[in-house]
Amino acid sequence: MKNTILSVNDVIYKTCIWVAGLSVALMSLIIPWGIFARYVLRSGSGWPEPVAILLMVLFTFLGAAASYRAGAHMAMDMVAQRMPESWQRAITVFVQIVMAIICLFMTIWGTSLCIATWHQFMSTLPTLRVGITYAPIPLGGFITLIFVLERLFLGDQSHRRAVDYEALEDSKEAV
Repeated sequence: MKNTILSVNDVIYKTCIWVAGLSVALMSLIIPWGIFARYVLRSGSGWPEPVAILLMVLFTFLGAAASYRAGAHMAMDMVAQRMPESWQRAITVFVQIVMAIICLFMTIWGTSLCIATWHQFMSTLPTLRVGITYAPIPLGGFITLIFVLERLFLGDQSHRRAVDYEALEDSKEAV
């Protein structure tokens, strides 16, 4: 069961990395196009700036979830590291519980925000619903919650390499 959960979380983690990376790559193409259109072609496009902002929001929330699992996210463990070793485990669990509460808040209230703004449309992109633009908030909160629960119940996975568990099981059966 643990291996199944870890392999599913590995897929989620890799997906977050790919989506965040593609968001940055697309932003690096869209922003220069907006500048080129405005200053060289003398006809500014209205879509590059809002699309780049939406990609930045997507990059931020999914990238934060991925960096949390990788152990690269901003952490306040400086205080816990200076405490006696007997306290460190309790403080670490407390921090994870607080993180879970924050993730639940993002997921629940972010979903409410998406629902509340679903029937509104962006003025700069009239075919795009405002509720969709807020979707990275609950999505990032939910994915981060998955990684927080993983850390609470299965331990820190930031130093573990992603493993192909099916291939591992097949190799064990062959022996």
